Amino acid sequence: MTVVDTNEPIEAQTDPIIRAREVLIDNRGWLSLDEVESLAGLPSSRIGELMALAHEVRVERCGDMVEVEGILSVKTGGCPEDCNFCSQSAAFDTPVAATPFLDTEEVLTAARETAALGASEFCIVLAVRGPNEPTLQRILELVPIIGEETGLQVAVSAGILTDDQAHRLAEGGVHRYNHNLETSRSFFPQVVTTHDFDERLDTCNLVKDHGMELCCGVLLGMGESDAQRIELIGHLQELRPAEVPINFLNPRPGTPLELRPITPAKDALKWISLFRLALPEVILRYAGGREITLGDMQEAGMTAGINALIVGNYLTTLGRTPDEDLEMLERLAMPVGILSKVV
Repeated sequence: MTVVDTNEPIEAQTDPIIRAREVLIDNRGWLSLDEVESLAGLPSSRIGELMALAHEVRVERCGDMVEVEGILSVKTGGCPEDCNFCSQSAAFDTPVAATPFLDTEEVLTAARETAALGASEFCIVLAVRGPNEPTLQRILELVPIIGEETGLQVAVSAGILTDDQAHRLAEGGVHRYNHNLETSRSFFPQVVTTHDFDERLDTCNLVKDHGMELCCGVLLGMGESDAQRIELIGHLQELRPAEVPINFLNPRPGTPLELRPITPAKDALKWISLFRLALPEVILRYAGGREITLGDMQEAGMTAGINALIVGNYLTTLGRTPDEDLEMLERLAMPVGILSKVV
């Protein structure tokens, strides 16, 4: 709990937005969870103020650059885990069929297309619990080839890691490793039963311990409460990842969450703002579900704290065309560039 300075004007002591601006802009600090909770409790009539402050914080603490990334599912479907949102789980009867690892030229073609967009990052994603030895060897073979061919920084998402695997990936040139918490510890058992929250947390810490940048995303709209979203923010404040992709549930046919309602756009903008204000120096990336959740309001999210994009398609769902996103950034006068870790 932040101690209130009784010498401050009374409005700064009582208005959460004024207080947040003082902490984040004037003092370049971080908000406590209590302060985040106060912001989350503001009436919907003040979402515009929340968004404006989030954008100011983003520019002040991270700069005006927007990082562009492409992702590619190099091994799709057949995953043994039962993440209730995921159409790649072998536990559910979904339209996504298991496919083998893509060959090198297929991966390089996608990486070249990503580089041509002005992107700086390319992430290869695998639907696995964690990499076995042949899979790890294949990843370690691909990473330097992609980097040499395209000049892109290479990220990897391959599930739960051991200490030795994290070490080898770091030594092999992986710039950033993605391992999402998805949701809070208290809600996690309602989403996944084949592994627990601590296994995810352990991998996140291994990534940082071995010097890779940690990309640790969230998935909003699975039925979690506002309190559980704030709990999730607390986990991320402790982890201090380099990047936080914000995903919104896009219910997939055949999964246990296929009938969940879509997150309302106004709620999405509120929580984008709150994640920026709670995590002032992370790369906050637009990720899956933004098209169905925000539709024509995606530009509003870019002025509510977002400073990175996944362009093109996602793992099993279609995104907007890269040209649409690049045109959006041009309209907003937001330059594309490389964002290095600032935490």
